[in-house]
Amino acid sequence: MTKDRLVTIDYCRILAANFLLFFAFYLILPVLPFYLTEVFNANNATVGIILSCYTIAALCIRPFSGYLLDTLSRKPLYLIAYFIFTGIFAGYLLAGILSLFIMLRIVHGLAFGMVTVAGNTIVIDITPSSRRGEAVGYYGLMNNTAMSIGPMVGLFMHEACSFNTIFICSLTSGVLGFIMACLVRTPAKQPVESEPISFDRFILLKGIPAGISLLLLSIPYGMTTTYVAMYAEKIGITLSSGLFFTFMAFGMAVSRLFSGKQVDKGRITQIIILGLYLVCFCFFSLSLCGTLMKWNPEFTTVLFFVIALLLGVGFGTMFPAFNSLFVSLAPNSKRGTATSTYLTSWDVGIGIGLMSGGYIAQITSFDTAYFFGALLTVISALFFKLKVTPHFERNKMR
Repeated sequence: MTKDRLVTIDYCRILAANFLLFFAFYLILPVLPFYLTEVFNANNATVGIILSCYTIAALCIRPFSGYLLDTLSRKPLYLIAYFIFTGIFAGYLLAGILSLFIMLRIVHGLAFGMVTVAGNTIVIDITPSSRRGEAVGYYGLMNNTAMSIGPMVGLFMHEACSFNTIFICSLTSGVLGFIMACLVRTPAKQPVESEPISFDRFILLKGIPAGISLLLLSIPYGMTTTYVAMYAEKIGITLSSGLFFTFMAFGMAVSRLFSGKQVDKGRITQIIILGLYLVCFCFFSLSLCGTLMKWNPEFTTVLFFVIALLLGVGFGTMFPAFNSLFVSLAPNSKRGTATSTYLTSWDVGIGIGLMSGGYIAQITSFDTAYFFGALLTVISALFFKLKVTPHFERNKMR
């Protein structure tokens, strides 16, 4: 029996388009706070509000983007969103007042929300269903690679170049990615019967149980990406906390090389449960680092970065599996809705993590915040095993 071919010229093109899109995104991400404070004299509170506008805009558009992708031709929508996303970098070069920058940031978030849902959906369209998990895994690997390279390059450029130079580099990356996206050939969209507009056209109702589990899981993830550097400084870890993200990105990259293949063998729920157990252990360990630091600083420092690596393995294992789970619960005509539900669940949890992590740390400590996050992963694991798994087995379509 011959194995369906995964690596095609179109698949390689969309991988390149995805990497270049996220590289453009991550290149300016760590630089924007400096830009806002140095160019517009914005205070920290204002910087936080402006940067959150992007995430809120992306979150707002995602349910509607799924509906549009299932109703209209997917590639034109993908290209329009990609074009707008890239063009905003040119807008940053021209934005002379803060209010204009804020408006551009909101439009950028809307374009990002649409292009990420469209890209994920098109990958599923152009790859064989027998290798979907593997395809999504490698596609996500491009995000992780950009995440591990982009911020470092951006911060290095901030020390050596002007802000305009950084924006031009992001614009160039976006233009190259857009060219790659234009070259991707997608199958003709199968005509489907027009359905009345209903809630199920925006949110995949069968995916809600899995969405709850994913949301609970993404709350501590949001806490980690935002506050782990402050936590490391607070407990006295002297090595650069940037290494935490490097180890985490490496763990994600390694895990994606094998997790997708296991998903394609039908082990979707088993892979997710395994990943949940691993991140449970990691967050409990992370919450103990403050106490362990007083006992043995050298051991705790090593443990801190081992946790980062294992967190990357755990989340990198689950991402393609969760994506495949949502898509498997939907007919082909609702792939966009399935993908947007998956990404919306994740984004809502990230947003809650950003707010709750800072609040809990302020009234108690970061140790308590991560212990709370660890408890949420336990609840997520139990809910997934007892509710989501049997629901998935009853309702999966392929």
